[in-house]
This record gives sequence, C-alpha cells and structure tokens, in this order.
Amino acid sequence: MAMLTNKVILVTGGSTGIGRATAKVLGTEGATVIIADVQDQEGATTVEMVNDSGGKAEYHHVDVSDYEQVRALVTHVAESHGSLDGAFNNAGIEGPTAKILDVPVEAWERVIRVNLTGVFICMKCEIEQMVKQDSGGSIVSTSSAAGLIGIPGAASYNASKHGVIGLTKTIALEYASKKVRANAVCPGFIETPMLDRVTDASVKIRDQLIGAVPMRRVAQPSEIGETAAWLLSDKSSYVTGVAMPVDGGWVAQ
Repeated sequence: MAMLTNKVILVTGGSTGIGRATAKVLGTEGATVIIADVQDQEGATTVEMVNDSGGKAEYHHVDVSDYEQVRALVTHVAESHGSLDGAFNNAGIEGPTAKILDVPVEAWERVIRVNLTGVFICMKCEIEQMVKQDSGGSIVSTSSAAGLIGIPGAASYNASKHGVIGLTKTIALEYASKKVRANAVCPGFIETPMLDRVTDASVKIRDQLIGAVPMRRVAQPSEIGETAAWLLSDKSSYVTGVAMPVDGGWVAQ
C-alpha cells in the first residue's frame, strides 16, 4: 500500500517548482492533494499532472498571506473531504538580492509577509482543524538551507526562512500531545524557476553554486518532494520539531 493512501494533504505554492513536484509525489503515494496558489494556469497544469499519474488533485486560488482565504480553504477541505491529514506549507518568494542598506522596507515586508506570516497563517488554520480530529495531522513547511546559515545579500529571505524553523519548533512542542507533528525541510540548490531567477540564468554563477555542494550537483524538485512525503506520512510518526537539510551536504561543511 502507498504510504499516503486515504490522506488529504494541502500543498501551498503547488503550481510550480518544489510544490508541483511534491504534489505529484503525494498523488503517487495515494494522497488526495489540495493545491493552493495564486498562479491559476500553472496550478491547473499541476492538477492535470497529478491526475494523469493516477493521483487525485484539485486547485484553489488562495493567497497564503490572507487569513480569511486560508481559513475558508481549510474549512472547505474539512467539509468536503472529512479531514485535513497533512499540509505542506511551501509558498514562498525569494525577494531582492542586495545588502541590507539597499533593501527597500517594502520589499522586506513583502518577503516576510509571504514566507513567514503566510506559514504562520497556514499553521494556525491547519492546526485548528487537526486538533479537532482524533487522528491529528502532520505539517511540513519549506524553510531553506538559508534558514540554517547566513547568506550575504539575502537578508529578508534568510530572516524569513530562519523564522520558519523557529515557528516549526515552537509548534512541534505546543501540539505534540495533540497528535500534531511539525517539521521543516531545508532545501539547498534545487532545479527550479527560482534558482534560474536567483542566478539570472548565469552559467558562471550556477557553476560556482554547484562547486560549493559536496555532491557537486543541484537537486531535482522531486527529491524534496520525497522527503516531504515521508515527513507527512506515518512512516515518520516519531519525528517532530526537525529542520531537515536536503542540500547535498552543503550546510554540513
């Protein structure tokens, strides 16, 4: 039996990149996948991909930084499917690449609003539903290797991703007795549109990044998806409060 059979799992930021790849893995593992994003056309494509691979998926237009939208979605999922068994809080943006003196306050606030406050809002709504269920649930949020170390030129992104880890650990302690687990995945360099934007499609910059990774390669998004799927499953039933690097050994140096 697939490890997520009969599980209903929400994936935010599921339209592209890590979110899309994870949605496909979850569907293959038997989950009903609820995809939330603001990129509607890409979201519809993800649903098709999941369904074509034998999974079940549906898409909802949701801004994770809007509490009412997230709460309405979680309520809908619980009423339509009977439960919310897991959530992959993955929606995020990279923000400006600049030293702090050159980062506009508005840009800082936007990154924090989406990457950190968005995770807080999602957790708040997800946990409210999960504590009502006898079965509890599992929450996985996307932090980053940049949530574990400092990277010059990415103040807002680094701060938001460090915050996701702190939030995850706090939630894990607060709700462990309620059968709710909370963990974070910390991707390194992943083959996604975000990596292309960060490197500005520069072969030189890309080669420099790969050279810093002990495995000497970037990861495929599905490699993050497989990790998230395990953390969302009962296979990891005694794992909570963990910030797991999935980075080819980068932050171990």
